[in-house]
Formats: sequence, structure tokens, C-alpha cells
Amino acid sequence: MPVIECDVDEAREALASAGVIVSEGKNEYERWRAKRGDAVAVAYDDKVVIQGANPQDIEALLSDAGGHAYVYFDGGSRGNPGPAATGWVIVTSDGIAAEGGERIGRATNNQAEYEALVQGLEAARDYGFDTVDVKGDSQLVVKQVTGAWKTNDPELREKRVRARELLDEFETWSLKHVPREVNERADKLVNEALDDG
Repeated sequence: MPVIECDVDEAREALASAGVIVSEGKNEYERWRAKRGDAVAVAYDDKVVIQGANPQDIEALLSDAGGHAYVYFDGGSRGNPGPAATGWVIVTSDGIAAEGGERIGRATNNQAEYEALVQGLEAARDYGFDTVDVKGDSQLVVKQVTGAWKTNDPELREKRVRARELLDEFETWSLKHVPREVNERADKLVNEALDDG
């Protein structure tokens, strides 16, 4: 449960400007509450406490990270298509800044890989990183997004376009294929999400 010590009025403005609906607190101690995705933020006098399954849904909007990050992504399905999940990790020189993994319903491996890439990029954007080096063990996704391979499947083409839109929001970016063992944490998050389902 992240606790962010901050000016809660500025935090409220930051959330509102990002389109998050902010409501009044439920008691005399709460200044305000906000909900985004699977996270709920509660503001007190000098701090915001974030609860929920995915606290990064709000934490990212209140962070002033900036700088450079590495984004690792992985996706997978059991059955191809079958039950699918994503995993992503954002790493800085200080260690893991954020991570997430979730079931995404029924999908192919390639669809899950693309969805993991999009989720990781959205999180890096929301955290305010300026530059990213993105790494994944899906050669297909890396080659399609970088333009080395064509994308014939209409659904994957749509996801490729979304990934490129997100990458273009960063000052600079790179996207590289890495061996599975380098992508171990993201892979673990995928399997944990699938096992929890």
C-alpha cells in the first residue's frame, strides 16, 4: 500500500487533470478520494494513501519520476488461444519502479505479448519517464513494432499501431529482443497471473 507524502491539493489537481474523478472524503479525516482502474487514493492532511489491486494506476500519476527507465514485457496464453495474461516491469537505476501482471481473458500468445507491451508503455508514460529502453522476448512483436516484419493479422496490426503511438510519446526509445532468461521477472508475473486465475 503506497503512501505518498505530498501537497494533497496539488495531488488532487494532478489527478483531475489526468481525467480521474475526485470526490469528497468519507469522514472528517479524509480530504478527498479518487478511483482509477483498480486503485483508490485517499488523501489526508499531508499524504495520499493508495489501496487496491493495482496501486500503480494512481501512483504513476502522482510520481514525478522523469528520466530514463527500462521496460520489460511478456505475455502468454495456455492453449494458444486460451487463458492469457500479461506481465511488465519498469526498472530504473534505483531498482524496480513499478510492475504489473493480470489475466486478460482468452487470447493468443502474440496478442498477450502485444497487450503486455502496451500496458508497460502506458505505465512508463503515466510515471512520467522521458526515455525508455524496452525489452521483450517476443521476436515477432519486436520485429513488427520496429518495422522489420510486416503485420498481416488485423488485430495485431491495431495493437502495433497503439504501441508505436505510445513509443512516440517518449523523447527517445529503443525496442529490443532479449532471451527469456533476461526477461525472467515479467515472465514470472505472467505465470503468477495465470496461476491465480
